[in-house]
Amino acid sequence: METETAIRWLTDDEQCTWRTHLEVNKLLMHQLEKDLQPFGLTNNDYEILVNLSESADQRMRMSDLAAATLQSKSRLSHQITRMENAGLVRRENCESDRRGLYAVLTDEGIATMKKVAPHHVASVRKHFIDLLTPEALADLRESLTPVAEHLRGRRGKL
Repeated sequence: METETAIRWLTDDEQCTWRTHLEVNKLLMHQLEKDLQPFGLTNNDYEILVNLSESADQRMRMSDLAAATLQSKSRLSHQITRMENAGLVRRENCESDRRGLYAVLTDEGIATMKKVAPHHVASVRKHFIDLLTPEALADLRESLTPVAEHLRGRRGKL
């Protein structure tokens, strides 16, 4: 059992960096969500559309889509139901595994991606990419890569 003296508290610089990261992440996600609202989409909707649009045959097994979007299968199922009602996706049975289901991008979903993607990219540029120099972007990517790799490796252990 850890004692109070074993805790490695954050230094002032570490605390400032951590809190800045949290604030930027929250503010950026809020802004990107706000910029998707005129299209009737949330960040989660858009992430699902992106995953499906980039997948072979524009379809993914629901379990793989849940893992890719870091959602529980139950939460994803509710999300897909909402997106089905909007005509963006449909479910299809998996021929090789009768218990499995696919989420499939519909023609409406494809049209939505073609309409929304340029606006989303412009929003990402305006609120993130264009505020940093190419060198700062490279440094940020280099700094965050070990964290991403560490957390990806922990996904199955949680």
